[in-house]
Amino acid sequence: MFRLRAHGKKPITITTTTTTTASTFLYWSPESSPTTLSSPTNMDPTIWSNLPNHLLEHILSLLPFKTLLTLRSISRHLRSLILSPSFISDHSFSLPSFLLLSHPQSFNSFPLFNPNLISWCTLPLPRSLSLTNASSLLSSSNGLLCFSISPSSVSSLSIFNPLTRSSRSIKLPCYPFHFELLSLVTSPEGYKIFTLCSSSSAASSRSVCLYDSGDRSWRKFGGVDQVLPRGFNQDGVFYNGSLYFARSEPFLIVSVDLHDGKWNTATGDGVFPAVDEITFARLVSDPEKNILYMVGGIGSNGICRSIKIWEFKEETESWIEVETLPDIVCRKFTSVCYHNYEHVYCLWHKEMICVCCYNWPEILFFHVGRRTWHWVPKCPSLPEKWSCGFRWFSFVPSLSASV
Repeated sequence: MFRLRAHGKKPITITTTTTTTASTFLYWSPESSPTTLSSPTNMDPTIWSNLPNHLLEHILSLLPFKTLLTLRSISRHLRSLILSPSFISDHSFSLPSFLLLSHPQSFNSFPLFNPNLISWCTLPLPRSLSLTNASSLLSSSNGLLCFSISPSSVSSLSIFNPLTRSSRSIKLPCYPFHFELLSLVTSPEGYKIFTLCSSSSAASSRSVCLYDSGDRSWRKFGGVDQVLPRGFNQDGVFYNGSLYFARSEPFLIVSVDLHDGKWNTATGDGVFPAVDEITFARLVSDPEKNILYMVGGIGSNGICRSIKIWEFKEETESWIEVETLPDIVCRKFTSVCYHNYEHVYCLWHKEMICVCCYNWPEILFFHVGRRTWHWVPKCPSLPEKWSCGFRWFSFVPSLSASV
C-alpha cells in the first residue's frame, strides 16, 4: 500500500494485489521501520515522475480497474498512459455492458440493465449534462453518448464518455438547426454524426449533414427527399460503410454512404421472402461479425400476425429467414404497441436483437447465439406515471473511445 501525490492534489492510496513487498517499487529512507512500512507512505513526486514508462505500465497493470479510473486525475502523463491504445490492448479489462433506458422525465441519471447479471444500476450524469425538458439523449455507439444541448433551441451537441468522464461540445453548422434521424457511428479512427437537416421552412428540401471527428467539420449533401419520406422516424443502421433504412409502404431498403453522401435504393421484389403484406420492417446489424438482420411484421390489412427475423446474405443479395417469434409472445407484443408499428424500433446489443416500443418500458430480445426469446423486466425505480417516451440504447463502456 502506498500513496501517490501530485502538486496541489489530494493523495490517493493504492493497494497492489501481488505478494511482492512494497520495497520492490519504492525507495525507503534509512529511518523506515516495520511500523512505518505497514502504514501508507507518501511517495516522493520526483521519484514517480522519473519512473520509466515500462515500469510505470507494469505497476498500473497490477491495479484494480476502479483505481485506474481514479488515477486519471493525478497527472496528464498518467491519463495519457492509461488511455493509450497500447496499454489498453496489452491489458484486457473485463467491463460489463448494459442496456440504457432514457425517458423525457429522466434528467440526472439513466437506469442501466445488465443482461448477464439480470440486475439494475444507475448511470449518473455530470452536472454539465443534466438534462432539461429541451435536451435529450440522441444516440450511442461504442461507449459514447450523444446529447442535444439546448437551453432554448438546439445550438450544439455533446459527445460524452461516461467511463472516462470526458466530453466535447460540437457546434451545429447553423442556428436554428432543425434536424431528425441523428445517428452516432464510431470507428477506430474516431466517429461520425449523421443527421437530416432542413431550414425553418416546412416546404424546403432536406439535406444530409455529416460531422467527422477527424477534421471536426460538417459536410452537407442533398438527395434525401427522393428516398426517405417526411415523417420517417427510424434511425439508420451502420453496415459496410453506409447507413441503411427500411421502408415498408412500399417495402424499400435505402442506404447512404458516409464517405460521399450518395444514396442507393434496392427494392424487395424477388429478394424478400414474404408472400404476405409487410406491416413493419426494422434493421439491426452485428458490428463484430458484420451481419445485417431484419425484424419484420407479417400480416394483412395493416394488422401484424407474426414477427420474423431474416439475415441478409451478401453473396446472393437475398434475405434468409432465421427465426419466428412464438405466437403467444407475438400477441403480447402487438397488444403492447396497440398495432401502432411506428412506435416499434430495434437495436443490437451483444448478440441480442432487441425489439422495443416507445410506449412500453420493457424489451423483448432474441439471443442469436442461444436462439431464445426473453423479456427484460420493467425497471423497479421507474415511476408508475411514466407511460410513454421510453427509448433504449446499447451502452458498452470503453476506455479507448475518444471524444
